[in-house]
Amino acid sequence: MTSSPLPAESVRPTDRQDRRRWFALAIVMTAAFMDLVDVTIVNIAIPSIQQDTGATLSAIQWITAGYALAFAGGLITGGRLGDIYGRKRIFLIGIAGFTLASALCGFAAGPEMLVASRVLQGAMAALMVPQVLSIVHATFPAEERGKVFGLFGMVVGLGAVSGPLLGALLTEWNIFGLEWRPIFLINLPVGIAGLILGTKFIQESKAPKALKLDLVGVVLVVAALMALVYPLTRGRELDWPLWGFVLMAASPVLFGALVAYERAKARRDGSPLIELSLFKVKSFAAGIAVQLTFGLALGVFFLVWTLYMQVGLGWSALKAGATGIPFSIAVSFAAAISVQKLVPRFGRKVLQAGAATMVAGLLLYIALASHYGLDIAPWQMVPPLVVMGLGMGLIVAPLTDAVLSEVPREHAGSASGLINTVQQMGNAVGLALVSVVFFGTIDERIAPTEIGAAYANAFENALWWVVAVLAAIFLLMFALPRKPRQHAEAEAAGGAPAKERESVLA
Repeated sequence: MTSSPLPAESVRPTDRQDRRRWFALAIVMTAAFMDLVDVTIVNIAIPSIQQDTGATLSAIQWITAGYALAFAGGLITGGRLGDIYGRKRIFLIGIAGFTLASALCGFAAGPEMLVASRVLQGAMAALMVPQVLSIVHATFPAEERGKVFGLFGMVVGLGAVSGPLLGALLTEWNIFGLEWRPIFLINLPVGIAGLILGTKFIQESKAPKALKLDLVGVVLVVAALMALVYPLTRGRELDWPLWGFVLMAASPVLFGALVAYERAKARRDGSPLIELSLFKVKSFAAGIAVQLTFGLALGVFFLVWTLYMQVGLGWSALKAGATGIPFSIAVSFAAAISVQKLVPRFGRKVLQAGAATMVAGLLLYIALASHYGLDIAPWQMVPPLVVMGLGMGLIVAPLTDAVLSEVPREHAGSASGLINTVQQMGNAVGLALVSVVFFGTIDERIAPTEIGAAYANAFENALWWVVAVLAAIFLLMFALPRKPRQHAEAEAAGGAPAKERESVLA
């Protein structure tokens, strides 16, 4: 079924259109959930993958990092492709490719094929994910986006922690003797259903003026990201070679060349890959900085948390995965109320409260882990996990809303691509820093009987780093607007009649 592009301005939908767009929202959020789960689901199954395939530590590292690198490298391009060729079209191509890559991962004959398939999976996610926020931005009027982003925050929270739990269940059940493979194969029915339903219910939208794909910009973005992330990811394994430092030093130079080229490209034909004018929007520029550092904190925490429980404490995959349930519930609850109830009243203070709450949860976790040592039980982790989850929920949904609230509609795809890129870049850098803040404190010649204590100490050390990052995030949030535009306008129009207030918000 073919749909015409959305007009530049939102119109009041008919009942039939209203039903269609809520169906479309469910489809794109399911796809976003599928991606979020795949980011974390592999960690919990690493011991099973290594035992079954004979993968080396290097291969295991690339099974996790390959996805993040391909994802981060292609996100801006994916957002721009949606602006040019249609967000629905690129979303459907992305979900089809993601489903195919999931099948290749599930049927991988060896670690090399699994690494390659994970890279393909990340590249397809880079086509799919940017369209989610831009479809929402183009489909829903301003006064409804708060509710929608609240739902999106719930999906983020569920995806972040249900990945390990789902991976644990599928690995422990050993369905049909497939061991770890169902963690990828479960995407097949979901992806096929999303492809069929998306074709029917998602309405096409694209940028109102013709744009061109900036191939030089694509090359510079990928080169700058890889120059930074690749040596960070492999540095410890290769004993930090000189070429790694040379590449990392080249990364800011490449980013500088990218900015200069994009400025020239914008003057020449108005079709740059990155709309640098977006950074003149204070809420967007500040939000991008927060997203980058927040992604770094999450990248460090989730990986070291998994290693601490499974290797340090010797817990089974299922026990470790189930421990995250209170965290997931807390994130979902806080995300649901933050945008709809708290942000309209308190604005950016909600995000700052989230950062402070996460710090409090981390400090409590450090204290309990130190007190109980290797005898700590899952129920004793519940208080810090709930506090951390509430803090994260207060950040994830309002932050997206704040970053996109003042972005022009025609640049929605480019903006959402940048949001996801910097968060994934932060995540990839965080994963790479695990080599320093976690493994860097563990002696490579450690005796097997001392592994538990070493991992516990390394976990506490890594959490202190996460605390420092979140403190920096708290300070960065002062640069965010006091309230996102739609909430500020709603407050200003508080005395207007309902019909007039609706026109202001739209």
